[in-house]
Amino acid sequence: MILYPAIDLKDGKCVRLLRGEMDKATVFPESPATQATLFEKAGFEWLHIVDLNGAFEGKPVNESAVKAILAAVKMPVQLGGGIRNMEMIDRWINAGVSRIILGTAALRNPVLVKEACRLFPNQIAVGIDAKGGKVAVNGWAEVSDQSAVDLAKRFEDVGVSAIIYTDINRDGAMEGPNVEETVKLAEVITTPVIASGGMTSLQDISRYKEVETSGIEGVIIGRALYDGAIQPADALKLC
Repeated sequence: MILYPAIDLKDGKCVRLLRGEMDKATVFPESPATQATLFEKAGFEWLHIVDLNGAFEGKPVNESAVKAILAAVKMPVQLGGGIRNMEMIDRWINAGVSRIILGTAALRNPVLVKEACRLFPNQIAVGIDAKGGKVAVNGWAEVSDQSAVDLAKRFEDVGVSAIIYTDINRDGAMEGPNVEETVKLAEVITTPVIASGGMTSLQDISRYKEVETSGIEGVIIGRALYDGAIQPADALKLC
């Protein structure tokens, strides 16, 4: 199981939101590039980045911060937030991003996902962020009528490398992950699932490790790393 440390970007800085609310952001002192370097030195093999401003505005906003991270580390990076067309996908992959995460675009423009998977095999993931089992888009500002499970099933057999599933109500709240719902999703699709939201302790990582065979490929960790609730060495040893 792969552990993905998260860097969420708002106004060029590393932040963590509470349940996706932009006005409830905790800003961390390290620059994004410095933080990425610390994660790499700690032994993590992947990095998860979200352009929060971009997710709301529908276009890349923290481009300079992302490029600074790409220049600072050698580990592969997956990036989401405001990527809504093929031009953006092509530009980011050419800039060095290893995996593109399509969220709002996956719901609104599924043809884009299929075409992107054809042009960039093994480099496209679908981000499904859910409230009460329903897909939220545009930086989680809108909740659709589409269920997370139905959306995930739509992209079976098109070449999506992973489904990144986030329970918004758990994200940044340090209340523990929604393992049950994540497993339910993983068990009904063949695409690997990366779990996100609510990671608070080594015990939470262990809970996902125990159900890894259901299709859980990885876990994203955010605030717990910044607050010191999860130590990188302990987490990596566990996995």
